[in-house]
Amino acid sequence: MNATSLEALSSDWKTFQAVSGVRHIESDGDYSEVLALADVLVDSGAMDQDHPCHSLFLVIADLIYAYDQRHYRQQPVHGVDLLRFLMRQHGLRQGQLPEIGSQSVVSEILAGKRELTVSHIRGLSERFGVSPAAFF
Repeated sequence: MNATSLEALSSDWKTFQAVSGVRHIESDGDYSEVLALADVLVDSGAMDQDHPCHSLFLVIADLIYAYDQRHYRQQPVHGVDLLRFLMRQHGLRQGQLPEIGSQSVVSEILAGKRELTVSHIRGLSERFGVSPAAFF
């Protein structure tokens, strides 16, 4: 690329930004605009690899992900925390998890006195339709 090409690109880039709203996300306002564009692209089918705006959708998804990582970083979830969450979501008590065993075993796992075994994780992932990796 030479200086002449860069001038043309700069002009086109300014026009593209003005029309699309795509730019580096620096604020929550920018973030909202780019999210809105991502929604429009998803609704138009741009998640499909054959869609003419698929590459644009991927670039926008990367911008959103980068902003999320800088501003909304989530703490890792431990397997026991996921188990508690799933129990709440499904209205389950400790005695209602045959994948783990008795109520006392579930209680010890939730209290941190025992670890989830591979067998427990396999059963829980099948029951709740989540990846076994989510428990690690």
